[in-house]
Amino acid sequence: MAVNGVPRHTVFVRLKAYLAALLFFLVVDAIWIAAFAGTYYQRELGGLLQNDPNLVLFAVFYALYAAGIVVLAVMPALEASAFRIALINGGVLGGLAYGTFTVTNFAVIKGWSIGLVVSDIGWGITLTALAALVGYLAGSRSYVSR
Repeated sequence: MAVNGVPRHTVFVRLKAYLAALLFFLVVDAIWIAAFAGTYYQRELGGLLQNDPNLVLFAVFYALYAAGIVVLAVMPALEASAFRIALINGGVLGGLAYGTFTVTNFAVIKGWSIGLVVSDIGWGITLTALAALVGYLAGSRSYVSR
């Protein structure tokens, strides 16, 4: 049985991978922000930070980014039956996404430090690679190759 031309098992696998990657990403990023990044950003940027962050924008980012992780890292890894592809592709995606954000900020915002650049890129690589691995592991239990 197919849904819009995609085998049902593939839709289910993508959904499992998406939910696993999203949940992992949300939980681990929340811990990172609470334990380290929140105070670090406050110290580095002070008055530039909003008192009440826009949670809707956070939700949109997390939802879309998790979809990107699945499409660009998890599904290629499942197709190849190789968790390393999830880690590598996830790491590259994280480095590019977080790097784009932080290097742009470094270029245009006074006070954006090289420390923020390094920590953002490192965190993006680490978190995205691990979220891709979690998505891969969740999806691999149900995945049937073509």
